[in-house]
Amino acid sequence: MTRAAAVLAWFTGLGFGVPAVFGLRYFAQHNEVWTFMGFPTYGGGPFERWGISTSVPLLTGFIIVCVAELIVGGLLWSGRPIGLWLALALIPFELVYWIGFALPIALILGAIRTVLAIVALLGQ
Repeated sequence: MTRAAAVLAWFTGLGFGVPAVFGLRYFAQHNEVWTFMGFPTYGGGPFERWGISTSVPLLTGFIIVCVAELIVGGLLWSGRPIGLWLALALIPFELVYWIGFALPIALILGAIRTVLAIVALLGQ
């Protein structure tokens, strides 16, 4: 269970974190949201409807959350119990960004990872 959760954490952390780094760089240089394969990266979602414009601090915060996800993945893979607790503690922060940036795939992967972490915790 924990290794499957680790893979999901890495996939989510890298899959959304790497584009966020490029998006941050582009936004910092051009003051507009980077478009990748025809889709705006980290802009135009609920954050904007709530009055929160894409910004360098917002994107930086998301990158920090993605890095935390990668660290959690490493802890889960190595079988450290703290990884399970951190995976659960990270979810509220991830949810804010996943919902705010309209990232439904991240929500699904995060839900699966959370279920795996809970099952692993209950099995201890």
